[in-house]
Amino acid sequence: MLREDVTPNYITFPFVLKECVKRSDFFAGRSIHAHIVKLGFDIDVFVQNSLISLYGESGCLANARRVFDEMPNRDVVSWNSLVIGVLRNGELDVALDLFRRMKDKNIISWNSMITGFVQGGRCKEALEFFHEMQVLGDDMVSPDKVTIASVLSACASLGAVDHGRWIHGYLKRSMLECDMVIGTAFVDMYGKCGFVDTAFEIFRAMPKKDVLTWTAMISVFALHGRGREAFELFAEMEANGIRPNAVTFTGLLSACAHSGLVEKGRYCFDMMKRIYSIEPHVQHYACMVDTLSRAGHFDEALELVKTMPMEPDVFAWGALLGGCQMHGNMELGEKVALYLIYLDPLNHAFYADLCDVYAKAGRYHELKRVRAQMNDRGIKKTVPGCSLIEIDGTVYEFSVRGFDDIVMEEIKCLLTRLTIARVEVVVLQCRFSEETGRLPLYYCSLSPQETHNYTEATGLLDSAAAQQI
Repeated sequence: MLREDVTPNYITFPFVLKECVKRSDFFAGRSIHAHIVKLGFDIDVFVQNSLISLYGESGCLANARRVFDEMPNRDVVSWNSLVIGVLRNGELDVALDLFRRMKDKNIISWNSMITGFVQGGRCKEALEFFHEMQVLGDDMVSPDKVTIASVLSACASLGAVDHGRWIHGYLKRSMLECDMVIGTAFVDMYGKCGFVDTAFEIFRAMPKKDVLTWTAMISVFALHGRGREAFELFAEMEANGIRPNAVTFTGLLSACAHSGLVEKGRYCFDMMKRIYSIEPHVQHYACMVDTLSRAGHFDEALELVKTMPMEPDVFAWGALLGGCQMHGNMELGEKVALYLIYLDPLNHAFYADLCDVYAKAGRYHELKRVRAQMNDRGIKKTVPGCSLIEIDGTVYEFSVRGFDDIVMEEIKCLLTRLTIARVEVVVLQCRFSEETGRLPLYYCSLSPQETHNYTEATGLLDSAAAQQI
């Protein structure tokens, strides 16, 4: 075009920049940016939006932000392009700040935030975005298939089955088509929440299934230790002419590990190479090592790790260590734990595993030494563990970082009420025992302090009854 002396216009550049993104040719994209400036199209909103997408996709957020800040006029596409670019680079808090500053939001804005936060591991906030979208969104913004699939993924990660059921009902009420993508998301969500039979019912009801759908159901069976059902479903999958992929075999090998199917695991590991020409990845080796280690075949598991065509990662060694801890193989467990510390000397989990090995072996002197070493190196658990529970559609998170003060006060009130109810039962039994002259044995479970507190609060016990308790 340039050789023919034809000058590109503002319509030309967005298409060219989109092709650069598609090919990941960001060097060419920067070169085209120079042409845009030279020809004076750097103030056109459509061209600038395309530049933001280009730089966001390439990870050059500073350039994307510079183009955005220099725009004389911005539309919703401008904001969405920058938010999506920031989310793809893992800057969730920056994306949230931009999102809150947006005056106009469309379904792409909401879907970007929900999907980005799900992929970034902040699923609880993703659900909050979904509820906010329903409350604040106008008639032009309503959940679509992308929204549903992302929210179901969040429900699966949180174990929020009540939310998932509500989404299921919403899908039926809104007459949205339950295609293979959404159907597969429901299978995954119900399966990860522990409702395997419900997941299987949805799977059976789906008129069309692709390899992802079959793999999702196989993985659900694997997760819950139903290995034989996983392999029966795999046989049915083959009979229907669906070719498995690498993820399918990850699910099958995981099923072998959780169900103790060592021979099936060996057969599956061989079959993926010999029949389907799928070269095992590191996760397949890790699953196979896990299967062998759980069954106590340490020599075979160790040999498999040593002969891996790629460098064994922490998951492969960790699977071997898990088997050692399960079967009390302290000698090998110590070697593996020390090697894991060598691979990642700042990972607190490996030190904890080594301490566990020493504790089970009764080697408390070495255990103290490891803990002292952790203190000297300043190694501590950076991300505290947490528990999630769903009550009446609300997901609560509890961790050592603390939680909502209101929730804590409600828990304290409930515990107080339970204590009072417990004392009231004892009061009734005490009055009964005065008549019979016998004192039930379980009175000893009530502490004197609990009795004193209740006596002062209610006055239901006289001094003689309190003394008897």
